[in-house]
Amino acid sequence: MADRPGEDEQPTSNDVDPDVLRRFWRELPILLIAALLIAIVVKTFLIQAFFIPSISMSPTLEKGDRILVCRICLHVRDIHRGDVVVFSDPHPGPGPDRGPIGAALHWLGEGIGVAQPENEDFIKRVIGLPGDVVELHDGKLFVNGEQVEEPYLNPEKDTSPYGPIAVPDGMLFVLGDNRAHSGDSRFEPPVGVGLVPEDKVIGKAFVIVFPPSRWGSL
Repeated sequence: MADRPGEDEQPTSNDVDPDVLRRFWRELPILLIAALLIAIVVKTFLIQAFFIPSISMSPTLEKGDRILVCRICLHVRDIHRGDVVVFSDPHPGPGPDRGPIGAALHWLGEGIGVAQPENEDFIKRVIGLPGDVVELHDGKLFVNGEQVEEPYLNPEKDTSPYGPIAVPDGMLFVLGDNRAHSGDSRFEPPVGVGLVPEDKVIGKAFVIVFPPSRWGSL
């Protein structure tokens, strides 16, 4: 049917209301800031993603795996023997002098995952808690005089003896699952990490998220 003379044209579905467009551009910075703050809060207090850079935890974790670490778990559940934990360097070196503004920008970059942390992070399995006595003989682990079954170990065994050593208060004794290729609490820096202060623990690893072929809980 032909248009009637003088009849107003109806807006098509492709027309954009200028008021809606202006409101969108006004609100966009607020939405971006809110998303940034949420990302920082999640990474700082709840869950953080990590990349596995070595074979020290193979076969539990292979080089190149991406995992999620629960940070809030440390506030609702104690650390237990057998937990796989991420911790910051127990013996950090002096960081660069960035100045107040540079330090704030670096902290912000860490929060959104675009800047590397000042010190290296590590991932190992908790073997000894404060007060435990840890020793190794012929590739077998003993804690407080009792042998611990370790089905997660790499088939390549390290039969070197170690200990016994009593774990001091406030410290953790950690080992890699690939014990023949792990710089852990058996060795002092720079070969290993030595004993790990409990307050250096960032969180507990709980799931592998990449690659898809290795999805699964820890």
